[in-house]
Amino acid sequence: MKRRNFLKAGSLAGITFSMLGVGACATKKTDDTASTDGNQSADIQDDFELSEATVQQLQDKMKSGELTSQKITQLYLDRIQAIDKNGPKLNSVIEVNPDALQIAEALDQERKNGKVRGPLHGIPILIKDNIDTKDKMSTSAGALALAENKASKDAFVAAKLREAGAVILGKTNLSEWANFRSTRSTSGWSSRGGQTKNPYVLDRSPCGSSSGSGTAVAANLCAIAVGTETDGSVVCPASVNGAVGIKPTVGLVSRAGIIPISASQDTAGPIARTVADAAILLGAMTGTDANDAITQESTGKTLTDYTKFLDANSLQGKRIGVEKSFLKGHEGIDTLYQKAIEALKSKGATVVEVEVVGKINELGGDEFKVLQYEFKDGVNKYLATANAKVKSLKEVIEFNKQNEAKAMPFFKQETLESSEKLGDLNSKAYLTARDKNLKQSRAIINKIMDDNKLDAISGPTYGPSWCIDVVNGDAFSGYGLSTPAAISGYPHITVPMGQVLHLPIGFSFFGKPYTEGPLIGLAYAFEQAAKARQKPTYLRSTNPA
Repeated sequence: MKRRNFLKAGSLAGITFSMLGVGACATKKTDDTASTDGNQSADIQDDFELSEATVQQLQDKMKSGELTSQKITQLYLDRIQAIDKNGPKLNSVIEVNPDALQIAEALDQERKNGKVRGPLHGIPILIKDNIDTKDKMSTSAGALALAENKASKDAFVAAKLREAGAVILGKTNLSEWANFRSTRSTSGWSSRGGQTKNPYVLDRSPCGSSSGSGTAVAANLCAIAVGTETDGSVVCPASVNGAVGIKPTVGLVSRAGIIPISASQDTAGPIARTVADAAILLGAMTGTDANDAITQESTGKTLTDYTKFLDANSLQGKRIGVEKSFLKGHEGIDTLYQKAIEALKSKGATVVEVEVVGKINELGGDEFKVLQYEFKDGVNKYLATANAKVKSLKEVIEFNKQNEAKAMPFFKQETLESSEKLGDLNSKAYLTARDKNLKQSRAIINKIMDDNKLDAISGPTYGPSWCIDVVNGDAFSGYGLSTPAAISGYPHITVPMGQVLHLPIGFSFFGKPYTEGPLIGLAYAFEQAAKARQKPTYLRSTNPA
């Protein structure tokens, strides 16, 4: 989850644009050579063999015999060592799979024997460290309290990926407890994994909570990655790391085996460098699951192949609502936003100004209440059967207190503590807030879309990344388009729109439930028109040298 500003003092819509955070972070001077534009360069010579390689390109190399899955896996493992652990030390991978090469070798043998499971066969993938895997890796949500938690079975999503032939390369770091520990948390930091960095400007936040997945994809540490979202945790790290992220309809992807926050809003989703790769990954993740009842709602509405929607003409004749409140703010984003709108029009879309963010953000207090109740219930159920030393949220809180120097060196656990004090899911306060959230958010979005005959609602996903600050915590900007889709449970996709002072900005499309296919088509058409994805620059700072 992206830690919402309602945890502090109000909604995103009420924050002034002077807080956008594209100025310099307060970093000390270094002896690094300055880049030509006055920013401090990390002096990275990025000539990685698989740089920007797509899933299809990797499949072509394996089909031709130029590369094997084992060789590709080794190249990514070497890349993780060179860039993530050494070099700029992005710190996005919390743990690598010690069996990755053996898994890749077995998949290579299957290919030699004439069996190719599908487009993910032999493709290395990183997954977030709140997703259970039955292997030698832990599943910890970044928390020291769960550092030794070895799952007894794969999460549904992990099992689906293995069935599809993916090589689970490792686990990615995240904002601890998916950014649901403190009101002053720092995205990308966990007590087990430390601080993940943004590969574009290293003193900037990677956003969260799927921080490691966003950074790893952007920096070419893997072909594709899986994140999870409650409110913004896929689309925000994708946006600020120049990547594509899909937050599916709640119910399209099973949450069984994923350390939870909210039964109402949680979902896993793909992060990739292209819409095509995100579509391929999404198709491998869907399916009904007896261990997650909400997936029954997706029966007859899911696909295992979303690539058929990859049509560069998908915007032709469509009606796109653009968020009016984001049309004037930061001049750099204004310019990108207007270019994006012109791109929509150039591809045949009709653009209609709408206002949805302010109306939905008014539900922020009720959203947080719902999440607190559901977090307590979900975590207690997860830990009761997990192989962790702690068996309840109460025991997690006590562990952190007893290990405060290591578990809570920067910010504390007031969100865990306030959630623990609440009642169960039969509480009237919970039931009222949940009913209000779901009904009102869906009614607002449905009415806006129906009245304007819209195919999607769009706008800047988030503003530019802010400075990493373990003293004050995150400083989210006046832009944020995750909450409408998050509270309603509707699908949302973000695509690179451009950069402001080297910091990526995403452009969003969201719509009604189970419209992932059409939204992928719209996003693909925009991506092909905008061509805005740029490789990371690994600048140390935006400070003048």
